[in-house]
Amino acid sequence: MQLPRWWALGDLCAWTGQGRGTRRMSPATTGTFLLTGEISNDPITFNTNLMGYPDRPGWLRYIQRTPYSDGVLYGSPTAENVGKPTVIEITAYNRRTFETARHNLIINIMSAEDFPLPYQAEFFIKNMNVEEMLASEVLGDFLGAVKNVWQPERLNAINITSALDRGGRVPLPINDMKEGVYVMVGADVPFSSCLREVENPQNQLRCSQEMEPVITCDKKFRTQFYIDWCKISLVDKTKQVSTYQEVIRGEGILPDGGEYKPPSDSLKSRDYYTDFLITLAVPSAVALVLFLILAYIMCCRREGVEKRNMQTPDIQLVHHSAIQKSTKELRDMSKNREIAWPLSTLPVFHPVTGEIIPPLHTDNYESTNMPLMQTQQNLPHQTQIPQQQTTGKWYS
Repeated sequence: MQLPRWWALGDLCAWTGQGRGTRRMSPATTGTFLLTGEISNDPITFNTNLMGYPDRPGWLRYIQRTPYSDGVLYGSPTAENVGKPTVIEITAYNRRTFETARHNLIINIMSAEDFPLPYQAEFFIKNMNVEEMLASEVLGDFLGAVKNVWQPERLNAINITSALDRGGRVPLPINDMKEGVYVMVGADVPFSSCLREVENPQNQLRCSQEMEPVITCDKKFRTQFYIDWCKISLVDKTKQVSTYQEVIRGEGILPDGGEYKPPSDSLKSRDYYTDFLITLAVPSAVALVLFLILAYIMCCRREGVEKRNMQTPDIQLVHHSAIQKSTKELRDMSKNREIAWPLSTLPVFHPVTGEIIPPLHTDNYESTNMPLMQTQQNLPHQTQIPQQQTTGKWYS
């Protein structure tokens, strides 16, 4: 199929050509395929899916930041995909001319048993995005740095994953921050002493305190790659015990259970009247008994309380009468005493007429404002208050 001139398919790394539109790869490597437009100023978007399905296989990922940037198709197949040709449908849309083109990419996955890589190390690179790391020259530089500190005979990139796919957060759009990328590499020799330094107790303690560990070979990466050594993972598959149990599959046919016999049409009707009565009668009877017991306690067992309540008013009346009688007796006794009245209660002269005005406080001993007991004593300089006469006049 002839592709339009405004876009093209190009190899980025790891996938090798095998005929037109066909690529070959193994589970031991990460394959990357570049989808790009020949005219850079055309906005082109790509859509990828497995033929006959709406999405891609689980091991294959695709990323394109903007319609003006290249699309990157990458992934690492598993051993289950060996020998199965994978046909990927790639559909390109030109947003300027509204043209559409489609191409089929055939991926043949071969076995990697001839090149085992039992020692695998996963690095987390902070200052890279996944599409930047997938570039052939950048990935080659990283593998070269790892090879210098590891010294293996064979080294391959097994898996490359964005930090966003591992639950990472989208970085803030300041200071050109990157999302980070996980790169897993495999080798055929044991880990070097430099890589083993992350397992030291001192470095483990520094990582628990969110401090950078001390790694002697970090200088060989620092010039281009900023590695988080606290997140490095070392896997030795030679020491792992396989717990896989072979599953014995049957023929997929259920045992013969005989001929199906549907229920008869003439079913006997069931009377639910008894069940209905039992369901309602028993709770109702229990509720009625409880109601009667409560009514008896609340109404019939209050005789003694009512008798005491009937006697209470008489006692209160007697007590009130005794207090009133004592108060009257004290007031009568206070009338016969010569006391010194306050100056505010003495008669005064009217400023205009000159007549004597009765005091503000009348000599009414029945008033509740008059104190029961007078504590003032007759002093020589106090004026004696004359006794109030029956005629209602005042005498000096």
